[in-house]
Amino acid sequence: MERFETESLALIPGQLVRATVLSHHPWGVIVRLAGYERVGASIDMVEQFGRTTSGHEELRALFPEVGTEIAAVVEQVRRWNSPAWVRLSIRPRDLESFRWPCAFCGDPAVLSAGGDGLVLDVRSNDGPGSHTVVAHRGCLADRIRPEEVGERSRAMEVGRAP
Repeated sequence: MERFETESLALIPGQLVRATVLSHHPWGVIVRLAGYERVGASIDMVEQFGRTTSGHEELRALFPEVGTEIAAVVEQVRRWNSPAWVRLSIRPRDLESFRWPCAFCGDPAVLSAGGDGLVLDVRSNDGPGSHTVVAHRGCLADRIRPEEVGERSRAMEVGRAP
């Protein structure tokens, strides 16, 4: 992966996106994200709906048709290897309010607009790739040293409307 690959940096968990279904696979679908053509993306239909369907045929009926444009929410962005890969969700509850476990406390953090979650992009000075960490605002602020009042305050306010 290039050191400064930037296209995928605009994608964060909880973000609503549009995608076109390119192909079906036994586990789910490959999609192309509108506006992010160099970033790979997929929806794991078995993981999302396999436990709620009575069998293979019912599950396959949930697969969006090839060529269909769908609404989805970014679940994970993986930048470990090139190209960056985005895992999407089309679960109705995720489209309404996306939640992901906080890396600090394990409870779900709401990453949808107005939620209590933050997305941290962890990168190294030494080389390419990055990793995404999800945290509650309060969990992150609690782990910043007490004397860093400004940093603690910014963790609680970043992204909020003035």
